[in-house]
Amino acid sequence: MTDPRTLVLIPARMAATRLPGKPLLDIGGLPMIVHVARRAKEAGLGRVAVATDTADIADAVKAHGFEAVMTSPDHPSGSDRIFEALCKLDPAGHVQTIVNVQGDLPTIPPGDISAAVRLLDDPAVDIATLATEIHKDEEHTNPSVVKLIGSPAGPGRLRALYFTRATAPYGDGPRYHHIGLYAYRRAALESFVKLAPSTLEVREKLEQLRALEAGMRIDAAIVDSVPLGVDTPADLETARRLLAKT
Repeated sequence: MTDPRTLVLIPARMAATRLPGKPLLDIGGLPMIVHVARRAKEAGLGRVAVATDTADIADAVKAHGFEAVMTSPDHPSGSDRIFEALCKLDPAGHVQTIVNVQGDLPTIPPGDISAAVRLLDDPAVDIATLATEIHKDEEHTNPSVVKLIGSPAGPGRLRALYFTRATAPYGDGPRYHHIGLYAYRRAALESFVKLAPSTLEVREKLEQLRALEAGMRIDAAIVDSVPLGVDTPADLETARRLLAKT
């Protein structure tokens, strides 16, 4: 049963430089954004809506039975977009958990979305996210692979201490690839979007560091793998092959 206090939001815009118009690109006869909405719905958490600044995206989403909300084209980040969407969809403040699922993850397992939300059962956690252990040698040194540095906080979970593009932590032991899906307490999201970009956020180009620098607690559920993010034509073809098998 879904929870009326949980809202899953999928930010989507057309202005991707490497793959223009990607939310509407066809994968197996459906726009990519619809695949993401289906995965979010299958997680069974709560109301699902796409937050967009483009009427064509909203129309496609609605044509396939999902909800869309129009937002400003001027938001600097997906977090700002989902906060505007939250305020439009729930001005009375009933929703207490907001899940931000990136609109270019058409193969994300619904169970991984749920795993992040379950971390908020701990009242000490402000924001929840996902990570997976790095197994490919090249990922340890690749600055495009964001590493989550954390302390164990229970079975299958970490308390985030830092996020970095560098190879860290030093020494033997696992390193974790951060997956950019977030579940926020409403108060944490509202506080976050009001904060100015922080020193380390600007240096690392990682928005989540703003929350850590402000003293918020971020925990991560450890999942099996990184979901495919569609950023290039090659990624799109991979997504088409994967979804053709389902």
